[in-house]
Amino acid sequence: MLKNYIKIAWRSLLRYKFTSFINLFGLSVGITCCLLIMLYVLDEVRYDRYNSHAEQVYRVERTFLNPEDKSISLSLGAVAPPIGPLLQNDFKEIQALTSILPIGGMTLQYQDKIFNEEHVYCADENLFKVFDFTVTKGDPKTALNEPYSVMLTEEMAKKYFGEENPVNKLLTFNQQLVGTVTGVYKALPANAHWHPNIMISFSTLRDTAIYGEEQLRTNWGNNAFYNYILLPKDYDAKKLEAQFPAFLNRHIPNSDNKAQEWTSLSLRKLTDIHLRSHKDSELEENGDIKRVYIFTIIGLFILLIACINYMNLSTARSALRAKEIGIRKVVGAEKRELVYQFLSESILLCFLATAISILITGLTLAGLNSVSGKQLPIQQLIQPQILIPIVLLPLLIGSLSGLYPALFLSEFKPIKVLKGIVKSGKKTLSLRKALVVFQFTVSIALIISTIIVFRQLDYIQHKSLGFNKEQIVILNNNEALKNSFPAFKTAVLDNPSIKSVGRSSRIPSGRLLDDQVAQINLGNNLAPAKADIKYVRVDEGFIPTYSIPIKAGRNFNRTDGTDTLSFIINEAAVKALGLKSNEEAIGKQFQYGRIGQIVGVMNDFNFESLHQRIIPLVMFNSAERNDYGRISIKITGSIPQALKHIQSTWEKFMPETPFDYTFLDDRFTDLYKAEHKQQIIFTLFSGIAIAIACLGLLGLSAFTITQRIKEIGIRKVLGASMTSIVSLLSKDFLLLVAFAAIIAFPITWFAMSNWLNDFAYRIDLSWWVFVLATAIALLIAFVTISIQTIKAARANPVKSLRSE
Repeated sequence: MLKNYIKIAWRSLLRYKFTSFINLFGLSVGITCCLLIMLYVLDEVRYDRYNSHAEQVYRVERTFLNPEDKSISLSLGAVAPPIGPLLQNDFKEIQALTSILPIGGMTLQYQDKIFNEEHVYCADENLFKVFDFTVTKGDPKTALNEPYSVMLTEEMAKKYFGEENPVNKLLTFNQQLVGTVTGVYKALPANAHWHPNIMISFSTLRDTAIYGEEQLRTNWGNNAFYNYILLPKDYDAKKLEAQFPAFLNRHIPNSDNKAQEWTSLSLRKLTDIHLRSHKDSELEENGDIKRVYIFTIIGLFILLIACINYMNLSTARSALRAKEIGIRKVVGAEKRELVYQFLSESILLCFLATAISILITGLTLAGLNSVSGKQLPIQQLIQPQILIPIVLLPLLIGSLSGLYPALFLSEFKPIKVLKGIVKSGKKTLSLRKALVVFQFTVSIALIISTIIVFRQLDYIQHKSLGFNKEQIVILNNNEALKNSFPAFKTAVLDNPSIKSVGRSSRIPSGRLLDDQVAQINLGNNLAPAKADIKYVRVDEGFIPTYSIPIKAGRNFNRTDGTDTLSFIINEAAVKALGLKSNEEAIGKQFQYGRIGQIVGVMNDFNFESLHQRIIPLVMFNSAERNDYGRISIKITGSIPQALKHIQSTWEKFMPETPFDYTFLDDRFTDLYKAEHKQQIIFTLFSGIAIAIACLGLLGLSAFTITQRIKEIGIRKVLGASMTSIVSLLSKDFLLLVAFAAIIAFPITWFAMSNWLNDFAYRIDLSWWVFVLATAIALLIAFVTISIQTIKAARANPVKSLRSE
C-alpha cells in the first residue's frame, strides 16, 4: 500500500509540474534557511559547553553605583585583584577559583624570530581545575606554578620553535623579561568566550617591576582581573551572591560598612557569558541572545511562508483533481485512504526539498561563515542534534502543510464532482486569503526592517563625531620609547604628509572605563561632581591630532612646566560640575587624583561608539613621561608615503619591535560589525521571503484566472479593455497585500523602536519608510500577478467560449 501511495504521489508531482516547481523551490529555500540558521544558533547557544564543568562555573562581576540615585555607573566583567583570594578564603563552598589578567599586545622574541602577539594573558595555577584545556606538552599541574613560566598554543609553539620541543626554551617579552616555556596546549574551540594564545604564570605579577605583591593584595581600584569559580553540582549560586554585600563591607578599606551602597558583586554562569553578558569590559566581543531569537523567528517564518504556498496551491487546484477524487470514492476509497494519499504527496515533496536543501546548504555555508565571522563546518549536519531534526523535518513539514489540503480534498462529494460541480467554500477562501496576508505581512515587515537598519548604519557612518577621525594612524606605544619619544616625534614630523603626533592612555573607539573622585572649588570648599567623570591621560599633541575644538581656554603646553597640574574637561563635565558656562570653568581649582586647575573646555565629542551617550570627560597630562598606551599620528598628505616614513622611523628607533598599525576609522567601522551583519541578513531574508510569497501568488493567480477564463472571454466580447481586465484580476490580490501592510506597520514599529533603543544616537522612524516598503511589496506583487493577468487579458475569447 505504501509503495502504491508513493508511486501515485510521484506521478502527481510530474503531472502538475508548475505547482510542483513552486512548492519544491519554496520548500527547498525555506528549509535551507532553517538549516543555516540552525547551524548558527546551535553554535551560539553551545558557547563554552566544551567545559566538563560548564554548568558549575561562574564568573565574578562587579558593578559600581551612583550613591545618589543607585543607578549603574559602571558594569564590569572583571574585579579588583584582592577579591579572588578573599573569596576563596571566606567561602568554603568555592571548590576552585582561578584569576586571569588580559595583557593585550606584547612583543615576543626567540632568537631571530620577533612578532607582535595578541591575546596574551596571565593565568594562575588553578586554571586547569576550572577550564578544560588539552595540554599536549608539559604538566598542567605545575606548568603555571613558577614565576616567568609560559604556556603556548600549538600554533604559537610551531610559529616560534618549528618542530622542536618548546618546553624549557626561553622567550623574551618586550625586550625586557625572559620567560621559560613550560607547556603547550591545543587552542580553545571557536565557540569559547576567550582564546588565549599565550599564558604567563600569574605569580609573575608579584614582581614589583611588573605589578607587585602589595598591589595584588591592596589595590581595590584596578578592576581588570577576571575571576572564575567552580561551585558544587546543583549548588544555588544565589545563596553565595546573597553574602557578597557583607563580604564587601568586611574587606573594602575605609568603607564604614557601607560599601554595598556604591559597589556590588554578582555571579554569571559561564554558559551565559557569550549571549547574555554585555558588560563595559569583556574579554572578547560577545553575541546577543536577541539576535539569536530574531534569526530563529525569521527562519521559521520563511519556512512557514513556503508551507503556506503548498496549502494554498493544493486547495486552489482542487478542481483539477476533483474527478480523480470522485472516481476513487465511487470505486470504494475511504476518506482515510485519500488523506494518506495526499499526505504522502506532501511528505514526498518535503523529502525531495530536504535533499535539495542539504545540497544548497553545503554550497552556501561559506557565505554564512563570511557574514557571521564563524567557521561552521558542513560536517555539523551529521551531528545528532542536527541530523535527527533533518530526518524528522520532512515528516513534520509534510504533515503540517499537507494535512489541511488532504482533509479538504477528501471531503469532496463524488456525485457533485463527477457532475462538474466543484466550488470552494467561503471558509476555504477566507483561510486562503488569510494565509496570503500572513505571507506578505512577514515580507513587508522584513523590508521595513531592512530599510531602517540600512538608514541607521548610514546615519552612524556619516554622523559628525565632534572630531576628525579620518587618516589617523594608531600605534602601540612601547617601553623602549620612554626616553626617546621627543626625538621619535620630531623624526616622524619631518615629513610634509604628517601633520601632528599625540599620545594617550586610550583612543576614540575604545571604552571610557577609568574614573576618580572629582571635586571642584565653587567657593571656599571643594564640591563633588554631580556625576562620574571619566578620564584619559593625554599629551599636548592629542587634541590637535584629533582636531577637537577648544570652546574656552587653551590646550596643554608642557613648555611652561605647569601642565602636569592642568585639566581640560568637556562640556558634559562642565554641567556635571554645576558650572553655568564654559568660561566659568577656566581657572577653577579642580581635584582629580591631584589638585590643579581647569585650563580648557573642549567640545563634546563621541569618544565611544554611538551606542553610548557622551559622558563627562577630563583629560590631563601624565606625571610619568611615557605613561601612555597609544600613539596617534595625523596624516594629511599621501598615505602610502606617510606610512613608509613612519615605518622607517619606527624601525630606526625600535629595530627589535615589529611595526604594526591600524587606522582609527577602521576601528570605528569594527564597532558596528554586528549591525552590518544584521543588515546583510535582513536584506537576504526579506528578498527570500518576498520571492517565495510572490511565487505562491503567481501560482494562486494562475489557478484563479483559470477558473475565471470564461468570464474574461465574455467581458472581452462585451468590449472590456485589457487594462480593465488586468485591473479587475489584480485588485483582489493587491488588496490583500495592502491589508498585510496595515498589520505589519505596528508590529515593525514596535520591534524596530526596541532595536534602535540600543543606540544613544539614532534616526527617527519616518512614515515614508513604511509607505516605501508597502509600495515595493505592491509593485512586486503586481508584476508577479501581471504575468498571468496580461496573458489572460490578451487571450482570444473565441477559444475560451468555444464550448458554450
